[in-house]
Amino acid sequence: MPAKRQGSTPKARRERRRVIRLEPVPAGRMKVVFVLLCAGLLGLVGRMAWLQIVQASELEARARVVQTQRTKPLGSRRPIVDRNGRLVALDEERYRIWAHPRYFNFPGDEPTLIRDRQEVAARLSPVLALSSGELNKRMGDRASGIKLAEGVDPETATTVRSLGISGIDLEPYPYRVYPQGSLFANVVGFLNQERQPQAGLEQSRDDDLQRHEQARSLRRGADGTPLPDNLAPGVFFGDDLRLQLTLDARLQELAAKALSAQVKTWKAKKGVAIVMDVTNGELMALASTPTYDANRYWDFNPERFREWSVQDLYEPGSTFKPINLALALQEGVIQPNETVYDSGALTIGGWPIRNHDRKGNGVVDFATVLQVSSNVGMVQAMRKMRPSNYWDWLSRLGLDAKPDTDLPGAVAGQLKTKEQFTTQPIEPATAAFGQGFSLTPLKLVQLHALIANGGRLVSPHITRGLRAGHALAPSGERMGQPLLRPEVTRTVLNWMESVVEKGSGKGVRTPGYRIGGKTGTAQKAVNGVYVPGALICSFVATLPIEDPRYVVLVVVDEPQGEHAYGSTVALPVAKSIIDGLLVIEKIPPSGRVKSAQTDTPPP
Repeated sequence: MPAKRQGSTPKARRERRRVIRLEPVPAGRMKVVFVLLCAGLLGLVGRMAWLQIVQASELEARARVVQTQRTKPLGSRRPIVDRNGRLVALDEERYRIWAHPRYFNFPGDEPTLIRDRQEVAARLSPVLALSSGELNKRMGDRASGIKLAEGVDPETATTVRSLGISGIDLEPYPYRVYPQGSLFANVVGFLNQERQPQAGLEQSRDDDLQRHEQARSLRRGADGTPLPDNLAPGVFFGDDLRLQLTLDARLQELAAKALSAQVKTWKAKKGVAIVMDVTNGELMALASTPTYDANRYWDFNPERFREWSVQDLYEPGSTFKPINLALALQEGVIQPNETVYDSGALTIGGWPIRNHDRKGNGVVDFATVLQVSSNVGMVQAMRKMRPSNYWDWLSRLGLDAKPDTDLPGAVAGQLKTKEQFTTQPIEPATAAFGQGFSLTPLKLVQLHALIANGGRLVSPHITRGLRAGHALAPSGERMGQPLLRPEVTRTVLNWMESVVEKGSGKGVRTPGYRIGGKTGTAQKAVNGVYVPGALICSFVATLPIEDPRYVVLVVVDEPQGEHAYGSTVALPVAKSIIDGLLVIEKIPPSGRVKSAQTDTPPP
């Protein structure tokens, strides 16, 4: 056996461990270690103090940027609805698509792998309905900030987002849409590409239509969880207000179609149809032609953007005769059963005045004066009123004042000065049959509502105010400034009913209903000079006579044709509107209907 190595036995190893002695640690080294530990601790404390005291505000601000999500309002607008809640204008979410070719890559690509523009264009082409060539042309050789498309709907935007192309940004923005197209364009107006209101209610009610939105700042935790602290009161308030109109889309469409067809038939310049609730001044229809599509306003002449029925003046002609007779009755210068002599022609202040047919009608009552639309008879009646009183009444009716209305752009009428009116006999004479002064169709509707509602001057308007959610405002209450005695207006309404039963308004008769009306065929004046051959044809109706609720006015400017009169041009439009109004408003038949006559009506 080999010999054991010396000192390898257990006993030897125990002996060797006994002789090992621990050397003491030098005191200087311990001090160095202690100093180093204290210095580190002091440095840590100092750093903490520096961060928490000196840099606290800066670091907090930097943290807030990372932790806080701030959402800016898009600047959306409130919707507009008609009297029944049908949408007239609303904001939809649309997107702009921006390309940044320097960042192009797709899911699964290496971060450094940059795809070429042709492949991006090929993927976007079927989604955006644009050719690859067009998209390549738009991108060109620019590296960033390229607008590829605008007005993209949310569904298409979702599809683009699902492609996962980095370097493609989708910018949301509100886009104003008018679902009814041209139907309400004349009163609602539109927003331009910069969302600046340019016409109609969009412009006049701009403050009311802007949503009350706030910028939202929401803090999030490290894992992205929203933190419910530091939220401003009302930050999640939802503005669901809508501007409600008094207009009825059904009646508006009916009026627009009938008016447009008649204007086209007679090759007229323009026309307007108005329906008013005489109890409160609400307009149920305000259609004019020619008009425009508010969704594509750039395709139309800017002249169409103004609503001429509230901004253009005209001489009303014979449709003003019932108003004049009411003033004479109110002043007591004529009596309901009185008569006048119509010779067919007379001279006032050296100026000849004739009836439209240049024929006399003899001794006639005032119902007949309206039935035959006698100019001479009207002059004879109004001559009994002092010119100063007559002028005062015209001014009191607001002919020379801007009407109190929410319709944008409404203007005041034109009335001769009191000195001219009282010193020149021809002025009150021509005013007697509705010429020599001017007003807007809107003002004429207001004055006929004065006759219909018992003598109260109501303010015409087309809005009922802001309403929340799907709530709708009820019809307004009876209102208005009393100017005429109810018995005066009742007498004039009976005379107007006789015009429909026996005179020029026969075409608007409806079995079972009592309707009053008056035709008008007036010369057209431009800058105070009558244009040869230019006429303005009109018809105004009030119904039902036993309990008047509605006034319908149709005015057609410069119809062409040998037989262009109020009874042939404007009345058929009013008839179509009245037939629809009876159904839409469920107006019951009248309790008493006067027997029809077969008299041949004048124009």
